Amino acid sequence: MEMKLATCNEPWRGVADIEEVFEIAARIGFDGVEIAPFTLADDVEEISAARRKEIVKAAADAGVEIVGLHWLFVSPKGLHMTSPDDAARKKTADYLKSLTNFCGDLGGAVMTLGSPVQRNIEPPNTFEEGWKRAAEVLASCGDTLADRGVTIGIEALSAKETNFINTLDESSKLADEIGHPNIDVMIDTKAASDMPGGIIKIIERFGVRAKHCHVNHPSGKGVGMPLAEGEGEPLDFKAILKALADSGFAGWVSCEPFDYKPDPTTVAEVAYKTLKAALAV
Repeated sequence: MEMKLATCNEPWRGVADIEEVFEIAARIGFDGVEIAPFTLADDVEEISAARRKEIVKAAADAGVEIVGLHWLFVSPKGLHMTSPDDAARKKTADYLKSLTNFCGDLGGAVMTLGSPVQRNIEPPNTFEEGWKRAAEVLASCGDTLADRGVTIGIEALSAKETNFINTLDESSKLADEIGHPNIDVMIDTKAASDMPGGIIKIIERFGVRAKHCHVNHPSGKGVGMPLAEGEGEPLDFKAILKALADSGFAGWVSCEPFDYKPDPTTVAEVAYKTLKAALAV
């Protein structure tokens, strides 16, 4: 079973620069690296054209692809896509366009829209008002996305993280209402484990249209990492990857741990070995 495997760079924040992350990922065996833009700069507009070219060259020299971006709205401050504040939403839409251009400059093709805090519905807003505003923010970026060959995957997240877009039914509905070919959905195994039907059913229903997949454990542990008491049961990644393949999924499978212990490189090595073993026929 052929499947492109990637790791996100965020676990190495403050430990290794992006050039070193590319080298570590390549040494482990990953095909690509997914970048969290806030690890490189507070605002991607601060990243010069020359620096962007350096990052592209570093990835090529290491032998890995730059997959795209995630954790889009961690910085700069003041971003919010459902806010009633017109200025905040305009800033968010403008920054999403800047991220799209940054992603395109790096050769990335997909951006995962998670950022739970920056999309929460805050009282006295209603869900319907937030939905309309989020749709408008995303739709306003359609031309830029198309021009740069970048697709946004709306990430459904659990109710523990956000009160807006908690299921793939909701994320796909929002994408369908926007109706732009460069705005669709992605799947995250941590979040999908909380959804009706569970991970496999979610993949069977949405895998064919999902533009990206994050793999991790519901506890936040990395793929294949030992689980402590109370952290739940291991996920069956052989079944998950088979379901993805059977669904017609054609995107990247990217490791996104939230627990980096004992260290990011060990977590990435265990994840890669676990996924490769799960892919072995």
